[in-house]
Amino acid sequence: MPLVSQDLGFSSQNPLALVALFAVGFVASSINAVAGGGSLLSFPLLVAFGVPPLAANATNAVALWPGSLASAYGFRDQLARTKPHLRYLTLPTITGALLGAWLLTHTPERLFDFVVPLLVLLATLLLAFQARIRKAALGQKARVPVALGIFLQFLVSVYGGYFGAGMGIVMLAVFGLFIEGTLHELNAMKAWLGVAINLVASMFFLREGLLWLVPGFSVMAGAIVGGYFSARLSQRIDPNKLRRAIVVLGFAMTAWFFRAAFFR
Repeated sequence: MPLVSQDLGFSSQNPLALVALFAVGFVASSINAVAGGGSLLSFPLLVAFGVPPLAANATNAVALWPGSLASAYGFRDQLARTKPHLRYLTLPTITGALLGAWLLTHTPERLFDFVVPLLVLLATLLLAFQARIRKAALGQKARVPVALGIFLQFLVSVYGGYFGAGMGIVMLAVFGLFIEGTLHELNAMKAWLGVAINLVASMFFLREGLLWLVPGFSVMAGAIVGGYFSARLSQRIDPNKLRRAIVVLGFAMTAWFFRAAFFR
């Protein structure tokens, strides 16, 4: 099968869209490092510019993972304490991401269109209650068994391979249930496992020919730059204000996707 979809006319028909997609890639990658939830910006914009939802989801995953890698590299100094956990979390993470990507590509596209509003709503709610989720998870005195934690990480990875928006928030909550570490140390591990999820899913989507090349590389270019500068930006942006703004946008996007799926 082809590695990319037939979208070569995108650049000539939407020259200004490429600038907008570069900008949203930059912002989304930076948001993922600061507060999480950047896909709530990039995914809807790809759809708004004419990329079908299924292809937009795949293109978004392919486009954002280099930015995640840049952010993960920026967290390398925080990884020493939690790095040993990567040895037993990497395999279930990769396996879950493969399963999620397989489910995405082997279910009807029309079904995905109906599921998208629910997924966007779920990601928005996760972002809205991020602080409470972290507090509940990181405040646990009694840790759950490691085996249960591994299984929960597998489930998060399935979601990440299928859709992914908000998965970082859930991963931090899961880690807090069975791993000791500061928020920064857990975030460093989350960043590397997030790269694994997006990379595995991206390879699967490329194989299935779901990538829209031109808009995808526009978002990717912005994501790489945004990921590189995210550490600097994170010191200047109030993550709470940013998260609230994205939550409002997320609810608006939920309404828009519900209308597109059920009332067209």
